[in-house]
This record gives sequence, structure tokens and C-alpha cells, in this order.
Amino acid sequence: MRQVWVTKRGGPEVLQVRESPDPQPKPGEVRIKVRAAGVNFADVMARLGLYPDAPKLPAVFGYEVAGEIDLPDERKGERVVAMTRFGGQSELVCVPQEMVFPLPAGLSFAEAASIPVVWLTAWHMLVELANLKAGQTVLIHAAAGGVGTAALQICKRFKARSIGTASAAKHQRLLSMGLNQAIDYRTEDFEARVMELTKGRGVDVVLDATGQFKKSYRCLAPMGKLMMFGASSTVAGDKRSLWTAARAASKMPFFHPLKMMPGNSGIFGINMGRLWGEAALLGRELGEVVKGFDSGDFKAIVDCEIPFAEAARAHQRLTGRGNFGKVLLVP
Repeated sequence: MRQVWVTKRGGPEVLQVRESPDPQPKPGEVRIKVRAAGVNFADVMARLGLYPDAPKLPAVFGYEVAGEIDLPDERKGERVVAMTRFGGQSELVCVPQEMVFPLPAGLSFAEAASIPVVWLTAWHMLVELANLKAGQTVLIHAAAGGVGTAALQICKRFKARSIGTASAAKHQRLLSMGLNQAIDYRTEDFEARVMELTKGRGVDVVLDATGQFKKSYRCLAPMGKLMMFGASSTVAGDKRSLWTAARAASKMPFFHPLKMMPGNSGIFGINMGRLWGEAALLGRELGEVVKGFDSGDFKAIVDCEIPFAEAARAHQRLTGRGNFGKVLLVP
């Protein structure tokens, strides 16, 4: 089988397609013939050596796939979507049965593969942790990304107001999808703009994968919640830059409990990969997400499908902040 390998730490050129022996499922696993595999910003950070949970290089990344079961024989041909603990960017992958789910009706393989990581992350933060209610206001950083486009649809379903940061070229499409207000992070101070839009109150929830936690925290209303689930500001361009990473990290705050209590605010750190052992929780949340697709409330937003042989282009699409929705690799 063919796999996309990260051969060593470095730029996109370190990605290579290699032949590997076909894997054999262990007891309790199924083998999936992959038709589409997700690419996430965590893959970029891992390639640059900035993601501590990544396996030792060389390695194959990938947390989600869609395809058809080919082993065991009695399940052959079942169209499924699955969560993988790395290794998903392969033609064949073996996955524990509890992490495999039927392909939602009416979705293509690419659309289905775009769901697990970004939709589970958005749902887990907004519904499970933030207990989102109608009438609340949510600030979504990187609103045009995979998690961002999922989050704004969840806000719309729960009748919550959404404010999103994105480059100006993406605003109109975001607004047509249901985003209430858009902020151009390149030309506007999002903190000042949020306070203006909320008449000084702030927002009930902030979803921040950029690492601008200090400013995001200041945007919270009383009883607000900050969800920290990434730090894309530590990456600039395709090459590793310790100066960029250190500079971004130096701007991150230390949250002192005595200073937090007067604001009645909360902070959460989210790493869905660390919830791999919580199969019941993930299955329940994914089930709720699938209901949204079945009802037509949710739409999969696929930015592009890129062949394995051009995997470097997938990483460049993310680091260039050019994507709108999910970037996928296809065998």
C-alpha cells in the first residue's frame, strides 16, 4: 500500500509517498480501504517539530478517514468513516471497531472524511464544555477553517450569535453560511471590534486555535469561557522558525486563579487526540453531529481534495491560510 510519510522535521518537501506492507487487522479491528483522509494544522505543527503528541519521525500522520471496509470479509464493502490515532494518510488502515461509524447518508467520501476531527472538536467545545444556549455570543477565530465553519453552523443551529475572524476575502461566504459578524484580523483589532459589537459586554465563548489567548480572554463576558485548542500563531510559513514560535509563546498569558475569580470566567484546554480512550463520549458526540447532517442543518465544507503525491500542497494550503473548510488527501 501507499502512505504519505513525514520523513524528517522540515518543510513540505520532507513529505514522501512510500510503499509499505499491507496492514493486518488485530482482534477487534477492521481494515479500511481509504478513499479520503483529513489533513489538520496539527500535521503541519508535527512536521515542524512543534507538536508534542506526534509520533517519532519518520511517521505517517492522519486522524480521520472515510472509505470501505475490506476486512473482515463479512463486513467487506461497508462504507464508513473512522477516527485514527495517526496513520490515516494511507491506502489501507486498521482501526478499532469502536472508532468506526457508518458513512452518513448522502455524503461523499471526501465530505465524510472532513467530519471527525473538526466537527467533534467544535461540538465538544461548544456543546459539551460551553453548554451553548440560544442568545449567547461566540467569537470564532479562523472562522473559515475546518473547525470554524463547523462551529458557525453549530451556533446557527443553537440560535447563538457568531462573530468570526477571517481575511476579508472570505467574509461574504462566511456571512452567507450564517456568520453574524465578520472581523478582518489582518486590518482590525479583534478585541476592540468585539467589544464594539457587543456594546462592551464581551462574548460568552471564544474558540481560539491561534494562540492569541491573552486578548481572547479579555473578550469574555462575565461567566464566559475561553476554549484553547491550538496555537497556529507559532507557525509562519512552511519552515520551522524557533524565533516565531518563541515570540508567539512569549505573548501567551499565565492565568492566575485570584485574578480569574472576579471575572467569573473559565478556561479550557482541548486536545481531542488525548480523548482517544473516551470512545463512548466520542461516539455519542459524533452521533449528535450526524443527526445534524441527516436533518440538513449541517453541511460538510470541503476546500480541496489533493492526491497523495502532492501532499506538500495540502500543507502549503494550510500554512498559507488559503483554505475555506477542510483540506483532504486522496489516494
